[in-house]
Amino acid sequence: MEVIKLLTQNQIGVLYMVGSVICFSIMDICVKWLNNYPVGQVLFLRFFIGFIPIFFIIPKSKIFSFYKTARPGLHAFRAITGALAIIALFIGLRELPLADVVSLTFGGPIFVTVASIFFLSERVGVKRWSAVLLGFFGMLLIVQPAFVDLNFYYLTPIIFCIFFACVAISVRSLSKTEPNYTIAFYFTLLCTILGLGTIFFVEWKLPTLVDFFIFIVMGLCGSVANLLLTQSYRLAEASHVTPIKYLSLVFAIIFGYLIWSEIPKILTLFGALLVIASSLIIFIRETQLKKQIIAPRS
Repeated sequence: MEVIKLLTQNQIGVLYMVGSVICFSIMDICVKWLNNYPVGQVLFLRFFIGFIPIFFIIPKSKIFSFYKTARPGLHAFRAITGALAIIALFIGLRELPLADVVSLTFGGPIFVTVASIFFLSERVGVKRWSAVLLGFFGMLLIVQPAFVDLNFYYLTPIIFCIFFACVAISVRSLSKTEPNYTIAFYFTLLCTILGLGTIFFVEWKLPTLVDFFIFIVMGLCGSVANLLLTQSYRLAEASHVTPIKYLSLVFAIIFGYLIWSEIPKILTLFGALLVIASSLIIFIRETQLKKQIIAPRS
């Protein structure tokens, strides 16, 4: 405890971000590992188990009213687009190399910038437009197997980024009036219901004891990762913690190689560097404009 007291808020925020990256990476590995189970079953257990951490952050005074909201329509939009984003991400993780998927998810801020022009009527200057074009070029390098090998699963992380942009726009509005636990609750609830609904169309499998444990780890890590991410941005300056999220690419390369013998292509790594550079340019510019930073995960 004495060591924690000696740390500044920025340093504590950095630790939260490191924890978030580790938890997200573990969740990604679990999703990829469980690829022999239906996507709907994985979706259901990820979010059903993910309910547990959310209830720990609800204030005791709000325990019977935390779900009340004056903006049900926007909650529904955020939840639906978030669910579609996470489904696309899960499919990508199952079918593509881990490092490729993680690299493409870094393109989230690129699509948020474009979406803000159409939905929020924001003016985007030369710096951010240049960053957008740089990012799109980097993404094309990563997804080149989609054109060469006709592997269209490479489109799923891009679909994730598109729906993530919708999530980011809605969260920017919701966060002005709604607490984080209410936003997280409705998103988790819809994903749980969607996942459960697939039981009528696809035959679910009874997990082995080992896989059941992996399901639990996946659900807890996914939910805890989002809570740590939020707390990180609450405690520390965004400029200190945002670059740390790119550590997830390092983890993806290491575990993709160790578990699935995946070796990233040179073009993938170069494209990832361009996407990261693009995201950082957008992030720096949005920090200067004092805009809310939304991290590209669900």
